[in-house]
Amino acid sequence: MKTIGIKTIMLLTLAAITAINVNAQTITVKGKVTDSATGTALFACAVNVEGIADGIFTDTAGNYSISVEKGKILVFSYLGYKQQKIKAEQEIINVAMEADNIKLEEVVVTGYHVAKKSSYTGAVANIIANGNRDRNRNRNRDRDVSTNLNFEPYKILQYEYENSEEYSSNEENRFKFAEDNPLSTFSIDVDAASYSNMRRFINHGQMPPKDAVRTEELINYFSYNYPKPSAKEPVKISAEVGECPWNVKHRLVRIGIKAKEISSENLPASNLVFLIDVSGSMAGAERLGLVKSSLKLLINNLRERDRVAIVVYAGSAGEVLPSTSGNDKQKIREALDKLNAGGSTAGGAGISLAYKIARKNFIKGGNNRVILCTDGDFNVGVASVNELENLIETERKSGVFLTVLGYGMGNYKDNKMQILAEKGNGNHAYIDNLQEANKILVNEFGGTIYAVAKDVKLQIEFNPEHVQAYRLVGYESRLLNDEDFNDDTKDAGEMGAGHNVTAFYETVPVGIEFTEAGSIDPLKYQKNNTKKHKIEYTGSNELLTVKLRYKEPDGNKSEKIELPVIDGKTANLSSDFRFASAVAMLGQLLTDSAFKGDSNYEKVITIAKSALDNDEQGYRREFVRLVKTLKGMDNNR
Repeated sequence: MKTIGIKTIMLLTLAAITAINVNAQTITVKGKVTDSATGTALFACAVNVEGIADGIFTDTAGNYSISVEKGKILVFSYLGYKQQKIKAEQEIINVAMEADNIKLEEVVVTGYHVAKKSSYTGAVANIIANGNRDRNRNRNRDRDVSTNLNFEPYKILQYEYENSEEYSSNEENRFKFAEDNPLSTFSIDVDAASYSNMRRFINHGQMPPKDAVRTEELINYFSYNYPKPSAKEPVKISAEVGECPWNVKHRLVRIGIKAKEISSENLPASNLVFLIDVSGSMAGAERLGLVKSSLKLLINNLRERDRVAIVVYAGSAGEVLPSTSGNDKQKIREALDKLNAGGSTAGGAGISLAYKIARKNFIKGGNNRVILCTDGDFNVGVASVNELENLIETERKSGVFLTVLGYGMGNYKDNKMQILAEKGNGNHAYIDNLQEANKILVNEFGGTIYAVAKDVKLQIEFNPEHVQAYRLVGYESRLLNDEDFNDDTKDAGEMGAGHNVTAFYETVPVGIEFTEAGSIDPLKYQKNNTKKHKIEYTGSNELLTVKLRYKEPDGNKSEKIELPVIDGKTANLSSDFRFASAVAMLGQLLTDSAFKGDSNYEKVITIAKSALDNDEQGYRREFVRLVKTLKGMDNNR
């Protein structure tokens, strides 16, 4: 047997390594995607490697470029066309997509809602089918489906459609006896989505569903003239006590928190990722069209040191604009203008990709934030509330914050939006018109975009010598265990620059006859069913003490501030107190609260009209108009 030389062994080894490298070779595949019938370029066709959620989209000329391991399968997907799968064996692959008329007829998409074809009459279904030819012909010009069909959108509105909106249900806070439960603990909430969503229902002549109304978000929609914090701390507590307008025997405690204000030019550099839902349910002027208009308002506020990337998702997710300087506004606007709606909704994949890009471009000491624009109708991949909660809790550890902007009607998934905002160090707004977009993204730009404090918690200790019982008005989804207040691992709400937060406690003074807290049967296994020890009071004249904990946006250790509150029995209440209490009263009317007392719409209007002095933007006057409309719609109150 001949001995193999060292040189031969080295050559064989090199050949083997070369073979392995060839088998695992990564190539860049380029090409153009067109309509097979017309040759028209298809913009925003999704191109993915099979088995991998992240991908890219074709540009306005239908061109694409993607890195892929040679031999892997490329998947080409586009709404209304048959999906194509092609093995990546060469560097140039041009794809001609064939229209899928069956899929085009499965769903009727208008600028107002999405419904199954079966929910419409045969006549409308025929109109849709006949409109497919025009839709294919004009697809490159504008894939906003509602403008490509051969009929006017208002004709669709004559037909009934299924309302599939989803809201979380929370049991209303009840009264608690101060002796038994002296502490009340909750996370702050700066969200105001419930108010603009309520307004949308009223403006469409409908009563808002009870579960769609979160009283604290109605109150926090408005600005109040609270004392500003000192330079040392990012937030400041204030308080006011007065007569409860829906039960004059009780006292109402208003707790206000004001975050420090920062002028736009002094805000730290921003690393923003626009995460935009371009699925079929977002088609139309009041959805994707409004998203584009909203974000263009935000773009006007960007500076050269700010950066924006754009990620979109439908059946899959992809980056359509890499991180770009805020000075290049036209490039960002053009990228937005090219977006069109179509396909299913892989929201989880979009969220993961957006956070990945935000981490890649992370600015230390800056404002790193994902801005999600969606109707919340996730239906591919991570879609359930629990799955979204787990995903966002993992992503928030990156130090990237989240702003959730909700759009649309008929299929709006408010419950999922709430989870994303609450669990992702974020805030949540509902955009029902361009005026609301201007409020959130221009007038309140700093508060929406830049956090000055995170994990902000409140704990109120009531003095049972003066308070017999109390209840927190709203914040049902934000309640915490008392032990959570000192636990820095527990997540809580964030406050943006200039934000204010208001919370009301309805208290029952000692000596007032009181039955609302209910009673329980005597205990069976304890002989002494009365109090086991006599409570010794300190003799303090304080009604309660407000304690607040917060962390710096990039910190892990909380700081605590406190404010003792005395009831001065004054009747001279501020206009902010009066107006906010009127809003709280409306919230209790709309939710049919068990503790609404003698609330009614006329009383809400009267109190609100007495407090219109802090109304530069006209939001308080709009509130009065909305309540007057409700009064005409709901004759029961």
